Amino acid sequence: MTGGEPLAPQVFPPTLREVMLRRRWIGVLALCLVIAGVFAWLGQWQLARAIDTDPPPPGMTEKVRPLADVIEPGTYLDESLGGQRVQTHGTWVPEDFIVVSQRANDGAEGYWVTGQLRVAERTSIAVALGWADTREQADAAVKALEAAGPVEQDVTGRLIDDEGAVVPSGADPWELDRMSPAALLSRWHDVDQLDVYRPYLASVTAPAGLVDISSPAPRESSPINWLNIFYAAEWAVFAGFAFYLWYRLAKDAWEREVEEFESDGSDT
Repeated sequence: MTGGEPLAPQVFPPTLREVMLRRRWIGVLALCLVIAGVFAWLGQWQLARAIDTDPPPPGMTEKVRPLADVIEPGTYLDESLGGQRVQTHGTWVPEDFIVVSQRANDGAEGYWVTGQLRVAERTSIAVALGWADTREQADAAVKALEAAGPVEQDVTGRLIDDEGAVVPSGADPWELDRMSPAALLSRWHDVDQLDVYRPYLASVTAPAGLVDISSPAPRESSPINWLNIFYAAEWAVFAGFAFYLWYRLAKDAWEREVEEFESDGSDT
């Protein structure tokens, strides 16, 4: 090299910052911002539902309320109303007293006698009237109730969710071992265009020949739903991952350019 020759300019690979500031990666960052914003909104939505700012006052379930003021036929029972004591008036349908097995009462297993209480012209609710130690006692109570005919009665009890209908596990295909108004409805009479309450009523007072059903007050639920808080934290992690994904993709592109630059330099 002679003294009059100009020095060749040095060429350096792009920096990570330069790659990130390119139009392509700015566009990807904008997309990640949108995605992270959606995730943040979902997390806030979950968090807002994680804390009950207006929980029912303690002991609310023990205040007897009219059935019609608590729930309507065909609607689902709100979680806060599970175990609510209600009162209603109706007429028993004599043909629809049915025995349900595998019912615990203060630790002892036995049977419930259930019935259809017609509370309005075409509206009914399933009621667990009382508990029996043996099937013979339950069947005897059913016969006595059937013989009494369509008796009108005020009934007070706790509202409890449908346990769900399942295929009978015993040898008798007609045996019921779950308290399910839906399953009972399939065996009731005169059900054409009948409105039925989804939960059932566990009566606090049993008729003659049966024992009162043990139905203690439900435990007070916590105003904090930890599962919703966990979901909110998950959405926050997803939002952070959107930015990490942008950084990782941009860095991978930068590393490839550096490798290509070094490879071209070594070839020359």
